[in-house]
Amino acid sequence: MSELLLEPFGWKNFWIFLLSAVILLLLVLGFVTYAILFERKVLGWAQMRHGPVRTGPWGLLQTVADVLKLLMKEDVIPRKADRVLFILAPAIAFVPSFAVLATIPYTETIRFADLNVGLLYYVALSGITTIGILLGGWASNNKYALMGGLRSAAQMISYEIPLVISVVGVILLSGSLNMYQIVQGQAGYFWNWNIFPQIIGFGVFLIAAVAELNRTPFDLPEAESELVAGYHVEYSGFRFAFFMLAEYVYVYAIAALTTVLYLGGWHAPFPFLDFIPGIIWFLLKFSFVVFFLFWLRATLPRIRIDQLMSMAWKYLLPIALINVFLTAVVLEFYR
Repeated sequence: MSELLLEPFGWKNFWIFLLSAVILLLLVLGFVTYAILFERKVLGWAQMRHGPVRTGPWGLLQTVADVLKLLMKEDVIPRKADRVLFILAPAIAFVPSFAVLATIPYTETIRFADLNVGLLYYVALSGITTIGILLGGWASNNKYALMGGLRSAAQMISYEIPLVISVVGVILLSGSLNMYQIVQGQAGYFWNWNIFPQIIGFGVFLIAAVAELNRTPFDLPEAESELVAGYHVEYSGFRFAFFMLAEYVYVYAIAALTTVLYLGGWHAPFPFLDFIPGIIWFLLKFSFVVFFLFWLRATLPRIRIDQLMSMAWKYLLPIALINVFLTAVVLEFYR
């Protein structure tokens, strides 16, 4: 794909890019559909029950039925809501979650946008989702939705700072913001993967990423003492589905980003296993991260909002800064 950028942009390239975008969209929507089913199966396994089993063979069509139900539900907009912002908020929350996938390299040849600042692009676009969530809460003209939106925005901003700082160590090691170059720097044996020299940064990244996803144990937007759903309490039908879709697309994005930054991307753990296609290694590592995120939900209890904010500012931020300092010192010493 990257070679196409060197050619004059014509109709041929336009159709290739359009087809690539459609294929990626279908793959992501397919992942989201069955990631929800997979999560329900994991939760059932953890709680010693079956999970979905009735709709379709082995329950494989349960999520498809849920999606169709959401699409057929009535689209309700509160009378005194800010109609324009209420309609735009789900799209503002979802579009960046899909756009960030353009810079993820899956193998040496399967990648869509080979940007020199791909990691910076990812961080910049993912922050826009916070605006959509805040707008959704404010435009609903509901005090509970507003509180949920403010709480979500505070959580996402607080954890985005240590998350970004935690990957600075990876940038120092690879000397690049290009995700393809970051993966190439982890070739060879598995101890070359960034997770080992950057184990401190990886721990901060993982915690902050889960908080960014608003998932257990950090799913505070729809917790607390009030019995409402948080910033999307006034949304119904496909607009509500857009918020949920954004969450699961970010699960896809975070799992792929973790694989690229810390787990060697498409590289095998040993050179003699290179005969196995790189996409297989990428999918195995990616699937492990997704399973880990779902397993956390089934295992850990929800924490309080004061504990959530204290963890970000008192612990994760200083640890992330210490990791950057130690990485710089070690690189200078061994240079």
